[in-house]
Amino acid sequence: MARTALIVGAGIGGLSAGIALRTAGWHVRIFERAHSPRELGFGLAVAPGAVRALADLGVAGTVLARSFAPSHALGEMRRMDGTVIKRANLPVTAAMGGRMAIALRPALHGALLEALGADAVAVDHEALSFVQQGDRVTLRFRNGEQAEGDLLVGADGMWSVVRSAMHPNEGPPRASGIVAVRGAVHGVLHHLGDLAAVYYVDAGVESVIVRASETGIYWFLSLARELVPAGMTDPAAVLAHMAPRFDTTFRTITSATEDLRFDELFDRDPIPFWSHGVVTLLGDAAHPLLPHTGQGAAQAIIDGVTLGRVLAGDADVAPALGAYETERRKTTGTLLRQGRRTARIMRLTNPVACAVREAVIRAIPMDVIARLIVRVKKRE
Repeated sequence: MARTALIVGAGIGGLSAGIALRTAGWHVRIFERAHSPRELGFGLAVAPGAVRALADLGVAGTVLARSFAPSHALGEMRRMDGTVIKRANLPVTAAMGGRMAIALRPALHGALLEALGADAVAVDHEALSFVQQGDRVTLRFRNGEQAEGDLLVGADGMWSVVRSAMHPNEGPPRASGIVAVRGAVHGVLHHLGDLAAVYYVDAGVESVIVRASETGIYWFLSLARELVPAGMTDPAAVLAHMAPRFDTTFRTITSATEDLRFDELFDRDPIPFWSHGVVTLLGDAAHPLLPHTGQGAAQAIIDGVTLGRVLAGDADVAPALGAYETERRKTTGTLLRQGRRTARIMRLTNPVACAVREAVIRAIPMDVIARLIVRVKKRE
């Protein structure tokens, strides 16, 4: 009889782990606290490593077809007022060391859900606690139900219940001093003209507008916290506060966007361990990253594929989870530090420091610029 894996969270990481573990011979049950497993329409970079992982899951072709995955792409770097700092044809595939894509989350999440099957996901199941007894684990839910399995995977994000139970004395998430508004919009692609992406950088401001499908655009606006009035958290209000300082391209595209989200950006310091017995963590539950890495979803996918590989066949669960953690910890720790460095640089407001930053941007090669815009290292 197949062993049972219980996965908390039906996001990108949880679904990736579900497909990988099912392929490895496990019976998979995924539990989602929301009423639906569907995700909102914001965007993400699908890095080359994630594309390879998606190929292992059998969904890379579907995701790439629903995304924007060029070999070259024309882009501009601008100040908020539209002054062009740099314009070039970005060698995307060569710069990244492989094929990558910019996708809207529903395209990626939907492909994973279709591959797994929605019947594998139980919605309205908010996890409260778990108990390990030997090589078995019991998961308990707010609705009074419980489930038993041979493996528990916490894929429940930054505020993970599973992580909190494993590390009850951990402090709160670490604030970055940055807030962000994100949006996705269809039907206004023509306002980009021949450009695939526009990257804005200014004092305390960073923004990207990028094509994400045949008709879709994803954009984000990242701001030093002090640029936003205290207490202002409505995304439309923040956008209205900042938009007059931007050029026509930014104002036109963002004003047409109805699907908006505001976030204060956090990450967490590394924890001593992700796994204990037959319980482990993945994605933001294990290693929450600032979006300045552009790697949150990608690393969750790779986590899931790695779990499936180490737990294939008759693998002993606890040692296999140790191997998974050892393999994944170095990369994710590096990305955590990289994200914090990038965030510090991009939230600069000092005029002299900003002038130096712009001079560096003008001087560095375009393959580096390309990786900066999509937040991908060449050998991630």
